[in-house]
Amino acid sequence: MASLAQMTGSLYIHNFYIGKLKARQEQLFESDPELAQLLDNVVAVLSEHAVVLADDIADMECDN
Repeated sequence: MASLAQMTGSLYIHNFYIGKLKARQEQLFESDPELAQLLDNVVAVLSEHAVVLADDIADMECDN
């Protein structure tokens, strides 16, 4: 099992890339809607995983 620090770092990275992908998706919306939709799908998956990570982090913090 990952440490709290590793999980927090992973959550930070997830949120960083979610922001980058959303910004790029907005840029591509008019010129390449298919790629924009693909990026939206990737953002959705990363966001779901970020929620799970945040829940796990909260659980670990409560245990300590």
